[in-house]
This record gives sequence, structure tokens and C-alpha cells, in this order.
Amino acid sequence: MDLDTTRSKHAYQRIINDFENRNIDILVGTQMVTKGLDFDNVSVVGILNADNMLSYPDFRAPERSYQLMAQVSGRAGRKKKRGKVIIQSFNPYHAIIREVIDNDFKKMYKEVVIERRNFKYPPFYRLVEITLKYKEYNLLNQAADALAVKLRQQFGDLVLGPEYPIVSRIRNQFIKSILIKIERKQSLKESKKKLEQVIDDFALEQRYKSVRIIKDIDPQ
Repeated sequence: MDLDTTRSKHAYQRIINDFENRNIDILVGTQMVTKGLDFDNVSVVGILNADNMLSYPDFRAPERSYQLMAQVSGRAGRKKKRGKVIIQSFNPYHAIIREVIDNDFKKMYKEVVIERRNFKYPPFYRLVEITLKYKEYNLLNQAADALAVKLRQQFGDLVLGPEYPIVSRIRNQFIKSILIKIERKQSLKESKKKLEQVIDDFALEQRYKSVRIIKDIDPQ
């Protein structure tokens, strides 16, 4: 069960019905199999390559991994029948995996909160993502580096990047991102004003005039 196999009108429901009626013994799927499904006859659930979730480049990866693994584990074992959950990982002693096994949400929460505070992520800091797009690879790199220098003059070490996102090219345009962290106690209005001024000054530079700049406040 994935996006491709459920494109047609009744495909999703047909797969669910076949599995529920035991015409299908094994259901393999993406994350959509974890959402809102309740089967009486499921006794074993497998999570393949859990490391992909845990190492995803996003500050929310630990809590999302815990949420998904705990949720899919709930699919196994119904009506007083004991189920089995198998997690495939190169690092079975990873803190999140152990907390899923122990069903210890509070411990996971405390660790994630400490990590976010230490590394300046929400809810302790706000994020502003600046995305630059242009068709020429070299000029985009130069523009992104130049803008990052200007931003650091205003925001200091709270500017990360520029970096290529996971999808770094769309419709023949290359993409680069810059992330700015803003303390909660700081005025968002004043920070936005400084950011607008930096981008306006940058846009006056003739060689970067065609580079598209997109601002996203609180992208997550």
C-alpha cells in the first residue's frame, strides 16, 4: 500500500477489505498503513530500516520516529492476543528505539526538549527559512554565500547555511536554503524588519537580481 497502488478511485478500500477478509496475509506499505487502521487478525508488525527515520535531517526526527514506531506497534495484537513487533536497525540500542520498546514517552520527551534547548530549536527559538532559486548552479552558490554573509552581520551565529535541501533541483532551478534562528524573547517584528532590509539591500545588487528569494517564517 503506497501512493502508486492507491491512485485509482477504490484501490485503497479494496486493499483494506482484502486484508481484513484475509484474502491477503501480508501487507507491505509506506507510513499510510500506520494511520487509523484497526485489524483483528494482525499478530506481527515489522518496521524496516528504522535508521532512515532516526537519521533524517530534521530536528523533529526523534519525536516523529518515536510517534511512528509506537503507532505502528499498536497495530499488532488485538483482543487479548499478544502481538509481536520487529524493528530492523543497525543501532538497536538507539535511545528512541529503547524508549519505544519500554513505551517510555516521558523519557523521550525530556531528552528531546533538552536537545532542542541546547541546539536552539523550537519551541525555544523561532525559525526563518530563506530559500534561493536560480537556473545557474554557480551563480546561485555565489548569491547564497553573499546573502548568508549579509545575514550574519545582522543575526550572527544564529544563521545556518547555505545548504542544499534534500530535493535540490526542481523544474530546472537549483535550490539553496539558509536557516535563521530567533530567540523567543526577541521581537519578531523587529527581526522581520531587519531581515527585510537585508534582502532589499541584497536585491539591489545587479548580478543577483534574477535570483528568486522566498521567506518562510516558522516553516515547521
